[in-house]
Amino acid sequence: MSPVHPVQIGNITVGGGGPLLLIAGPCVIESEDLAVHVAQCVKEVADRLGLPYIFKASYDKANRTSIRSARGPGLREGLRVLARVKQQVGVPILTDIHEPAHADLVAEVADVLQIPAFLCRQTDLIVAAARTGRAVNIKKGQFLAPNDMRHAIEKVVASGNSRVLVTERGTSFGYNNLVVDMRGLPMLRELGYPVVFDVTHSLQLPGGGQDRTSGLAEYIEPLASAGVAAGVDGVFLEVHPEPSQAMSDAGNALRLDRLERLLQRLTRIDAIVKEPGPGTRDQGPGTRD
Repeated sequence: MSPVHPVQIGNITVGGGGPLLLIAGPCVIESEDLAVHVAQCVKEVADRLGLPYIFKASYDKANRTSIRSARGPGLREGLRVLARVKQQVGVPILTDIHEPAHADLVAEVADVLQIPAFLCRQTDLIVAAARTGRAVNIKKGQFLAPNDMRHAIEKVVASGNSRVLVTERGTSFGYNNLVVDMRGLPMLRELGYPVVFDVTHSLQLPGGGQDRTSGLAEYIEPLASAGVAAGVDGVFLEVHPEPSQAMSDAGNALRLDRLERLLQRLTRIDAIVKEPGPGTRDQGPGTRD
């Protein structure tokens, strides 16, 4: 894989050629007990496999399909729950922000501030996140080409923060569908910063459930395997003990008890990708069969 600017998050180095980063948790905070339970279970799996782990859950899903959809506990209660997860389980925290005014408050708890895909061109939001000094994870908009993300990255760096991650989460493909172009993963890495592959959000069918987003969780393993084989620094997975009961993204979340088997497969693939050997990117247009 091409070299990238390593990003330090606590004692985790992303993009330094180390183990695959795991970002995982329920899509939204449903309860304090569930958040702690999921974080603890995932951490135990990650520790067994030697993977660095960051817990993710949203305090507010501000971009739900319907006004009747559950959004989460809100800013204050959500941050209280995330702070408990951080203290009790001992893991870094990632959560998304939707308003510039939330950045400083969220940065008091979260180690990584995430910019949602739909908002990846919102300059004020990106700059507010960058100025906190926390790492910033920018999700690539479903409407953008990989190279377009250079502008979002520049907004963070120009604000005095070089701790940037870029996340692929699928590209709009007709109505109610997403597709992942595996070429896009090395293209994103060529921008010089670590790349995360959000497998489960890439399997959404946006608005495909009439008043909600549905998904294709049965394809998590092949899609994750292909993405890691293409070369990424981390994977992002929504996990839930009972996905059918999840308040958000029930159709594309990974069942918690299937996580370890999947990660065993992904770590084997990642090890092969990181083996030293001749590259193929420099063959040029003149290469012939």
